[in-house]
Amino acid sequence: MLMGEILDRAAIAPRASAPNKRQVLAVIADIAARNFGLEAGEVLDALAEREQAGSTGVGYGVAVPHARLEGLERMRAVFVRLEHPVDFGAIDDQPVDLFFALFSPAEAGSEHLRALARVSRLLRQGDLREQLRQARTPDAIHVLLAQDIRSTAA
Repeated sequence: MLMGEILDRAAIAPRASAPNKRQVLAVIADIAARNFGLEAGEVLDALAEREQAGSTGVGYGVAVPHARLEGLERMRAVFVRLEHPVDFGAIDDQPVDLFFALFSPAEAGSEHLRALARVSRLLRQGDLREQLRQARTPDAIHVLLAQDIRSTAA
């Protein structure tokens, strides 16, 4: 999995604002809809449905919301950093400010699960999380994530 293939710079929001979990998901859905040619409401519904099954907050201020979507031809991603963390029901009960949302075609199987595992491992790196929190532009965030995905893929 190469970051450049799934995460476009236009799908990175380095300074977003949202007061709660539902609004964060709406921000992610809007970015996904705009960049992937989807309907924001359908994306939001898919993300919300997945969250009802259990929070995708993995700890350390990180969440990995994800969904399988009709109309998507390949795996895609959205990255959002909030200016102010929100309660996301994370497993460590800490508020979340870093969101790496992963979207797969509806028929995706193990590829979706492998990508989720890789992203979760990547974002467990404390130094990378801090660098992502300090990065100010989509380009800077993209470079950090692309570099680390390549280095962890080996």
